[in-house]
Amino acid sequence: MAISVMIQRKYKDTQKAAKLAPLIVKLRSLATIQPGYLTGRTFRCLDCPGEYMVISTWNSLEDWNRWFKSEKRVALQKQVDELLGEETQYRIYEPLVGGIIPQPQVAAE
Repeated sequence: MAISVMIQRKYKDTQKAAKLAPLIVKLRSLATIQPGYLTGRTFRCLDCPGEYMVISTWNSLEDWNRWFKSEKRVALQKQVDELLGEETQYRIYEPLVGGIIPQPQVAAE
């Protein structure tokens, strides 16, 4: 099942932000050629200056995890976080089918 990943980045220093753009473009370019990548969109928050949100869709959680753990992505992400002065935030979502909310899984005793 396809999953969506929400990637939130915040910056305070506009001079450093200018250095972020090429790194973000490179991350995006590399992501688009990864197995399982389906689509992605980048948003700028209008009511919270300095905040960006990327929503990417992947064929599976395994595809995302493979990209997330790849050496190229990790190295670029480290540079991004150093410029931001904080870690990028990630949230992974799965679509709800027909609006039905699945029940939490209960571990067998």
